[in-house]
Amino acid sequence: MKIGKISPDVLQTLILPFVGARRKEVLLGPKYGEDCAVLELGDELLVLSTDPITGTSSGLGRLAVHISCNDVAAAGAEPVGLLLNYLFPEGTGQPEVQEVVAETHQTACGLGVAILGGHAEITAAVNQAVIAATAMGKVAREHLVTSSGARSGDEVILTKWAGLEGTAILAADLAGRLREMLPAEILRGAEDLGEHLSVVPEGLAAARAGATAMHDATEGGVRGALVELASASEVGLEIRAEAIPLAPETEAVCRCLQIDPLGLISSGAMVITAPPGSRVLATLEKLGIPACVIGRVREEPGLYLVVGETREELTAPPRDELYEALERYA
Repeated sequence: MKIGKISPDVLQTLILPFVGARRKEVLLGPKYGEDCAVLELGDELLVLSTDPITGTSSGLGRLAVHISCNDVAAAGAEPVGLLLNYLFPEGTGQPEVQEVVAETHQTACGLGVAILGGHAEITAAVNQAVIAATAMGKVAREHLVTSSGARSGDEVILTKWAGLEGTAILAADLAGRLREMLPAEILRGAEDLGEHLSVVPEGLAAARAGATAMHDATEGGVRGALVELASASEVGLEIRAEAIPLAPETEAVCRCLQIDPLGLISSGAMVITAPPGSRVLATLEKLGIPACVIGRVREEPGLYLVVGETREELTAPPRDELYEALERYA
């Protein structure tokens, strides 16, 4: 199998049938298109999500915190705590360890999230630093939102810009090559997109403003997030390509590297569905979070991307465009 997320077919066949014992406390367990588990443990629900950061070593601590907390926030839950597993390759010195750990600490403090524990190890099993993070959050039952709640007629909303995380990673990891093709101000802007990775504010706000489903656009980009949300909700989609917002820096980087920005890892961008006339867009605007309607949910099966006058099938990329670019140009 190739580097990247395991394909949906393999996931459904080899992994999802094997989920351990059944427990009455588990309200939501493993399912394709869902990034969180939900446990009933009293008056509030406990929401959990876990993710490793493997695609880059740039900004590792910041990414580990944001990516896991984003998944929890996509369920409408307030992130509360993190468990962090640090794996460092042989030869890593104390200054490198301190830099990564300090970055996780500072990012967690910025979100008001506690680091509850974890594990740290030097190991020959990795050739670059890896962090696996598990986030925990809490939410009142009435504010829980999953990827499975989209309904026919809902608007499909996207916050911020497609491909923003991937753009920041590529600007850092392929800086030498991109400097030959792009102006310095474009590269600085591309790196600065990494400051917009959190979707915690929009997740909490949209859940309380009428969102029916939410999904953080991580690996597989906006294409992958849309397909996963539609699969979880068992609905169709019609998305307008020209309505999907792209930062100018993303357009420039993807053009130079010949990759599809809609298939580029997009942490920081949230796919939200909500009924027409809901308070979601107005609420996000008040918070200063860019958001726009990019399509609608259909009752009929089928996922479509409208490009100009053409209506084509909307599919998830076989693997994230980030890996294609890094393998081709690194």
